[in-house]
Amino acid sequence: MEIAVIVQTIIVISLMVFIGAIISRTFAFNDDTQKMLISLIVNIGMPSIILANIFEVEFSDSIFHIILIVLISSIIINLTGIGLGWCFLCFFHRNSNKIPEVSLLSGIGNTGYIGIPLCALLFGPEGALYAAVFDAGVDITLWTVGVSILQKRKTFFSWKYIKSIINVPIIAVVIGMTALYFQLRPPKIFSDLITQLAGLATPLAMIYIGILVMTISRSNIKESTISWLPITIKLIILPILVAVVVSMYHEFNLIASQVIIIQSMMPTLTLASVLFAKYSRNQDFGAVTTVLSTLLSLLTIPLVLYILNVLLSLGWNN
Repeated sequence: MEIAVIVQTIIVISLMVFIGAIISRTFAFNDDTQKMLISLIVNIGMPSIILANIFEVEFSDSIFHIILIVLISSIIINLTGIGLGWCFLCFFHRNSNKIPEVSLLSGIGNTGYIGIPLCALLFGPEGALYAAVFDAGVDITLWTVGVSILQKRKTFFSWKYIKSIINVPIIAVVIGMTALYFQLRPPKIFSDLITQLAGLATPLAMIYIGILVMTISRSNIKESTISWLPITIKLIILPILVAVVVSMYHEFNLIASQVIIIQSMMPTLTLASVLFAKYSRNQDFGAVTTVLSTLLSLLTIPLVLYILNVLLSLGWNN
């Protein structure tokens, strides 16, 4: 992969975040506007980018084999990050009351808003397909294990859990994979529509993050000094661990290997503050960690990708 393309992509993403920060001064960012932006991103932009890229992939048995491996790898990586967050917090801050929040932020990343568009830009339709499957694994982990951790009254694997997993991006993955398996292609008018709507995903997500940046007060930042722990795990420790394991495992093709590593280095979950508020957890801590990790990831993503590129040039190739 070309480093120039990576840097250019990150610069574009950074500018979108900056635009969001600027326009945040032109309107009141409240619960209604937040829900509207999230709905546009999650229910329109993300499903469209998933379907648009899946429809461009040619079917083969090897593709489905890799898809299954990517999905399982995603769940394992997410659970590993959650476990690392739990263990590190118990070691460094044994008496902390933020164990559920830190654990979740350490393992669940922004693989949808940032990961899928980034992989689509870097690797084309096949990369976007693997990224979407990885994100499906994140959703499965988040709405089962993640919600179990956040809940104060534990009710494991209830019907409510099952309903929460069935969201629009997951439905888009299922529809897209079914169409891919049976080699179905939508009418041109439909494919043109989803291609146009797919263009909403990245700009809206980055603008939303830029707006979110401007909502964080200094007092909230001071109260969230422990944010360094999930950020360090999510942006540095977990990606390095994943890169080492993937380099030793030869069931992936080159694109799938790189997508898995890139998705593992995504910043913490954008909707963390919303999720924490829903389950009566510290939403300010979630917002601060999300913003800081997103801003820092603009530096760590190209750095880790540069290291990956060097390894590839030295002969690391599956």
